[in-house]
Amino acid sequence: MSPPEYGPPDLPGLDFDPFLAHALEQGPAMKILLPQGGELTECWLVTRYDEVRFVTSDTRFSRRITGRPFPTMNRHLIPMGASVSFIDPPDHTRIRSVVTPAFTEARMKALRPRVETLVAELLDGLEAAGPPTDLIEAVVAPLPLTLVGEIFGFAPADLPRIRSWAQGILVRPRDEADVARVRALRDEAAEFFSAVIEERRAAPREDLMTDVARAVDEERVSAEEALAMASLTALNGWHPVRNNLSNMVFALLRRPHLAEALRAGDLSVPLLVEELLRWIPHKNGIGQPRVAVEDVTVGEVTIRAGDFVYVQYWAANRDPDVFACPAEIDADRPGPNHLAFGHGPHYCVAPHLARVQAHVLLPALFARFPGLRLAVPAEEVAFQQDALIRGPVTLPVAW
Repeated sequence: MSPPEYGPPDLPGLDFDPFLAHALEQGPAMKILLPQGGELTECWLVTRYDEVRFVTSDTRFSRRITGRPFPTMNRHLIPMGASVSFIDPPDHTRIRSVVTPAFTEARMKALRPRVETLVAELLDGLEAAGPPTDLIEAVVAPLPLTLVGEIFGFAPADLPRIRSWAQGILVRPRDEADVARVRALRDEAAEFFSAVIEERRAAPREDLMTDVARAVDEERVSAEEALAMASLTALNGWHPVRNNLSNMVFALLRRPHLAEALRAGDLSVPLLVEELLRWIPHKNGIGQPRVAVEDVTVGEVTIRAGDFVYVQYWAANRDPDVFACPAEIDADRPGPNHLAFGHGPHYCVAPHLARVQAHVLLPALFARFPGLRLAVPAEEVAFQQDALIRGPVTLPVAW
């Protein structure tokens, strides 16, 4: 029997991908078919929690896949040659070390007062606008965009362009015209980030782009590596956070008992945020592949050298052998750790930045607006189509 073909669906709301639910039932690893060129090619999909952790941390599975054909769910996969997404340690570790000090837990704890001030200002603006108002445009989009601008040192006038690039690049194109559009946006963004790096080399400041420029001058990274790292981190510092904060609010508005418990102070905000991160299917599809560099046994199957392997973190977060009643949001769930930020060397570079925004925004929003509710029926909230990162287009609210 031929393996099933997988195509990432554009699902309504926060529905969980039924294909992934089926894959979970089949076991830790199963073969699927994905396009490669004009044909369908077999590869592996790993969905169970323990096996996902194993594959993503074992050096026998490599992310160095550029420069060779491979099966992919995306017609558009145009990584910069030096992108850390497609590099293994020790080079991966070396390049990431340029930006990771800016996003440590200690640095984000020090940033929290600024986040609190910014959230209060944005909620003032929301209240002044009056209902109904799009919560995303009023609060959720400007919050991470402003913080990315301040951390990296971008001029406020450049932030709309960074937002536009993130929205236009992190997508699944439908046709060749879309592919050409994404390539053009990527090149435009690269030109901007390169110019900023050169500006900081000539005139250093106290910001992350100066750290990146200094790393080039000190020959810790090449100019190409610096460009790829800076642009990837900046674009992902806004778009995924914008969507995940929106998803969290949407999930809470659809569960009034949780919203009320949050408003009353009856929930642990950190525990609630971690549970929402576990439960929300953050991305569409199955991400980026690895290739086995030698034969490896995963579960009860042998993955051969040269086989391509995809892992699915959102499926692993619903593994019933690890999480009791995984389809439910349990605000008091004590653990284990979810995989929403990934695992292994390619773990998200700035999870604490995403967390601090959720920790501040969610309780402040629901306390400030006790009657907060969706201004349209939940089924009328449109979610982005063709986006790699799932999230609503708008989130109309009233109070």
